[in-house]
Amino acid sequence: MISSRRSFSKFLLLSALAAGTLAAQTADSKQPAAPAKKQPAPKIANSTGGTTPHETTSTVVDGNRVTVVYGRPFAKHPRTGEVRKVWGGLVPFGKVWRTGADEATLLITQQAIVLGGATIPAGAYTLWTLPQEDGTAKLIVNKQIGQWGAGGDFKKIYDEANDLARVDLKKETLPANVDQFTISIERVAAGGGALKLKWETTEYSVPFALKK
Repeated sequence: MISSRRSFSKFLLLSALAAGTLAAQTADSKQPAAPAKKQPAPKIANSTGGTTPHETTSTVVDGNRVTVVYGRPFAKHPRTGEVRKVWGGLVPFGKVWRTGADEATLLITQQAIVLGGATIPAGAYTLWTLPQEDGTAKLIVNKQIGQWGAGGDFKKIYDEANDLARVDLKKETLPANVDQFTISIERVAAGGGALKLKWETTEYSVPFALKK
């Protein structure tokens, strides 16, 4: 089981690193190329008790590509349709959360950025979230990748000793409910960008910019 999760983690990382950087390969000139078959999205049991789709979101901000790979759990139970409480429920207050489902959310930046005042060198990291009952929250950038969660019997779990930075998240109330956890990377008109986490009626965000 651990081996399959580790393999899936490597697959996600390689897929993200390849996004937007590889040229299309030419087909074998001797045989006509077979039509590509659409592969079903991988399904892995997650901590919310269902199967969770995974997504890669990638945006170029000021000439630098920033990529996030994450699992997207639903507030509504995928089998029963029960609407579950997210903040303080599925995501407990005062505990480090993997910022998604299944393996910890992966952040890749091709160039060094300043995220919420902290310098993040070019490379791959995991993103963790620490929400509090008073509405404040921290985004944690961790140097280790491939972790499954913040506890349990798994070989690779969250280790605070590998934290690169902890930055404050800004909390806002959304006008409409978001059933499926969503991460977006958005450009800001004045320059730089923003990383946004949206679930239920809450949005957490943090600005970032290319390091000068």
